[in-house]
Amino acid sequence: MRRNVVLALALSAVLALVGAAVAMAKFNTFRVGNVILKADGGVSPKKLPRKKYAPVTVRIRGKISTADGTHPPAFRELIADFDKNGVINTKGLPACKGGQLEARDTKSAKRVCGKSAVGSGNGTIEISFPEQKPIPVAAPITVFNGGTRGGKTTLYIHTFITVPVPSAVVTKVTIKKVKKGRYGLSTVSKIPVIAGGSGSVLTFDIKFHRIFKYKGKKQSYFLARCTDGKFKARIIKALLRNEAEGPRTQTKVTNQTILRSCTPKG
Repeated sequence: MRRNVVLALALSAVLALVGAAVAMAKFNTFRVGNVILKADGGVSPKKLPRKKYAPVTVRIRGKISTADGTHPPAFRELIADFDKNGVINTKGLPACKGGQLEARDTKSAKRVCGKSAVGSGNGTIEISFPEQKPIPVAAPITVFNGGTRGGKTTLYIHTFITVPVPSAVVTKVTIKKVKKGRYGLSTVSKIPVIAGGSGSVLTFDIKFHRIFKYKGKKQSYFLARCTDGKFKARIIKALLRNEAEGPRTQTKVTNQTILRSCTPKG
């Protein structure tokens, strides 16, 4: 009897958390033809210094679907700009090479490049073969610092899937400083072909955070300040392609803005 009560209470707590998460969701929804792209992002804590930079956690989420419920095209490229009040600090942080992550499962990738890890999360990839029901596959995500060179910082987003065969999926992200009014960071993400073109990303939820020491001082990979109560990001281009079935087509989502609030202090 007591065990049932405990289970009931635990289930209630889980449902409450799920309900809270749904209520707090702030996805921006963009639709082009049959394709629906939902994007969300934010920085925590929300209360930040007005002038000085402070350590933060950056969260980025996305969902890709279709209006008619069919298998979505594959997410292949994302070009986006981020608020100038956020900066990346890689000085003193170990770096990993993309080649070190190829053909490795999550455990092996962490063993080889764990010291350069700067984020983690989870995702879902759907595998769709002709005349078969699509298969959703869990995709654990780990983000590794690829270092800074020539004014550009590289990130590697690693995931590992087991269907149709065990394989690593490594997305390369290139970040550079820019001066575009409100925007100070420009990013380009290249997602490789998954499962020979039969795999499409359905969801991703990634948190970027890393505290490390350099010359005896505590450092943060991401830092931010809140000058006027808001952060802005914009999608320059999100490219999705039909890689495997029927005629090769592509869908573009362009020039979309995401706005999130923060609280200045000091």
